[in-house]
Amino acid sequence: MDIRLLSSVDDLQAWNTFAHAHGSLWQSPAWKAYQEALGREARVYGAFEGQKLASSALVIIDKTTGNLATWEIPRGPITGEGRDERIEGSELLDRIITDAKKEKALCLFLSPVKPLPSTLYPLVASSRHIQPPATRIVDLSKTQEEILAQMHQKGRYNIKIAQRDGVTVRTGTANDIDAFYGLLCSTSARDVFGISPKSHYARFEACLEGSYFLIAEHQGTPVAGFMGVIWNGTGYYYYGASDHTKRALMAPYLLQWEAMKRCKERGAVRYDLLGIAPVGSGPEHEWAGISSFKEKFGGSVIEYAQERQAVLRPLVWRLLSVKRKLLG
Repeated sequence: MDIRLLSSVDDLQAWNTFAHAHGSLWQSPAWKAYQEALGREARVYGAFEGQKLASSALVIIDKTTGNLATWEIPRGPITGEGRDERIEGSELLDRIITDAKKEKALCLFLSPVKPLPSTLYPLVASSRHIQPPATRIVDLSKTQEEILAQMHQKGRYNIKIAQRDGVTVRTGTANDIDAFYGLLCSTSARDVFGISPKSHYARFEACLEGSYFLIAEHQGTPVAGFMGVIWNGTGYYYYGASDHTKRALMAPYLLQWEAMKRCKERGAVRYDLLGIAPVGSGPEHEWAGISSFKEKFGGSVIEYAQERQAVLRPLVWRLLSVKRKLLG
């Protein structure tokens, strides 16, 4: 097995084809270009059998102060159908971990679709959860009537409330980023979750191939916003925000429905609601509210393998962990 860093035009074209056949958004050329637009380094590793790519991994390198860095493989590595993931995935990960250690990375995070093979370096449960443990997928190959019919009755009802009360949805532009970010700030404060700088969302809208941006308005005022992306036949819900004082308008429900319709019009056959709480978790889970919201759109639940990490500089990692606990 030939494991190498992909950089030539031919190798990257082979990866492009391979990613479309076997990967998801997070292991795609589109995601690579977007991460580079955010100022991060993105590398592609591949395992070749002869001239054929057998498995690959898009690695995102996020550098911090003091020339430290974390490496991440989101929803990967990916392996071709019929391949032995235990062998090929192991060889690929061993090479990536070796390179990460040589470059003095603090930690490698992995959020795989399937359980990972064993590696030369121990992989333990992750201390963070960037990628969710489960998601909900709606089948867009059905007619609009069938998609509505498979929703929870409350979901259909709330869509009708928004339509009845005059909520409208339009395509957002770069001029709407300020309004969307304002909604996002109030939503994060209300639901207690972190958000990125405004420039992050501006680049999502401008630099991520297949992205789409929707704004819900009531009487000319933005009351909710939505950012998603369509890649390789799947529409993804990514960022959402709303005005809590206008919650009776049910604008987020209409936004989701309009997003599904637009994704379907653009050829998507699946709609990924992105993340829900782990299957079987109770109402006390921090994602219980958003999971209940997404449940109303129906679909099938998909579970992912547990997120893992390899701590490569244990002493520095422990010192940073203590610092975060003390300073927040």
